[in-house]
Amino acid sequence: MSSTFITLTYLIETIGNPEKLAAKIASDQSTGTFVPLAAETEELKNRVAARLVAYRPLAPVLRSSFPSDEAGPFNRAEADIAFPFDAVGTDLAAVMTIAIGGVYSIKGFTGIRVVDMKLPVAFGKAWPGPQFGVAGSRRLTGVAGRPIIGTIIKPALGLRPHETAELVKDVIDADVDFVKDDEKLMSPSYSPLEARVKAVMPMILEREQKTGKKVMYAWGISATDPDEMMRNHDIVLRAGGNCAVVNINSIGFGGMAFLRKRSSLVLHGHRNGWDILTRHPGLGMDFRVWQQFWRLLGVDQFQINGIRVKYWEPDESFVSSFKAVTTPLFSPDDCPLPVAGSGQWGGQAHDTYERTGRTQDLMYLCGGGIVSHPGGAGAGVKAVRQAWEAAVAGIPLEIYAKDHRELAQSIAAFAGGKGA
Repeated sequence: MSSTFITLTYLIETIGNPEKLAAKIASDQSTGTFVPLAAETEELKNRVAARLVAYRPLAPVLRSSFPSDEAGPFNRAEADIAFPFDAVGTDLAAVMTIAIGGVYSIKGFTGIRVVDMKLPVAFGKAWPGPQFGVAGSRRLTGVAGRPIIGTIIKPALGLRPHETAELVKDVIDADVDFVKDDEKLMSPSYSPLEARVKAVMPMILEREQKTGKKVMYAWGISATDPDEMMRNHDIVLRAGGNCAVVNINSIGFGGMAFLRKRSSLVLHGHRNGWDILTRHPGLGMDFRVWQQFWRLLGVDQFQINGIRVKYWEPDESFVSSFKAVTTPLFSPDDCPLPVAGSGQWGGQAHDTYERTGRTQDLMYLCGGGIVSHPGGAGAGVKAVRQAWEAAVAGIPLEIYAKDHRELAQSIAAFAGGKGA
């Protein structure tokens, strides 16, 4: 489509005619309503009405996505609907509203999902995108030519500041590249953010003085009140920190836009709650659509789960998500660093390397897969790094483990289950 249109692709499912419902989306989400309008002239519609521009019938299914008393089969199709740019503009709240708005309320659907979105180049100029992205993350961690190896503070909740500091010391002494607060940890009474920062940052800065390498720590700064979130940001920045975990679904578009305009930190985006939108394949919104909003708003690092995760998501979904965040929207600079996580340990390194096109431009994030290593968290860091060395060299994990004790211990501990 022309650059003067915002094009959304819908997967439509119905007992009736999908093409008719596609036309209904175009009408209801632009100029139309349930009755004819005198003011809805042809001239007006030519300027701002959405239009169905492509229609692709698909094979029917026997079971409906929404609960239905109807007997199948249920008809399916993909429909591309173009919304004139002049009717919407570059505001991302406006785009999300036309994308979903009243769509899910329309009668007749037994399933409806937004599966793709193409935006005009004006969006790339209107929104800041990542401030640091892949290049900035590598520069600040000092990591080149391999994945950035990271871990998560576990248990997620309950550790007091000095206990967190003890765990952090172990992994930074093992030369980990990245540490993060679990997304659930923000500033509880037993571990206020400022107290955690005071307990941990001196160790990071001391090690930087000794080695020249500064471990990147992503602090949980999310808050409902944008001003409070900025105060949290400033606590981290003043202490010499350079990264923050942002729970993007929880703070919303407005909170993210507010933060990105003022931030001097790498923003590590956690997609908490995304599964609500996508877990049913016939409903909701595909990640390739949803991630565009957050990239434009300024996420620098984007968590996308990984291979053989501890959650529901199949490997193919991770591969699709990886492709989505590493494909430029308008420029290579708008690509965030992909973060593979969830139940990861060295055992998934080979498959991750192969399934992502043999790239090492990613963060490999292990929580329990590092901190639960039988030799301690420091040994866990070494084991993951050894697994990636084996993957890139094309050496089977078990062979490489014969000469690498930490990796051998990791295989013994985790090969039968997950790294958590």
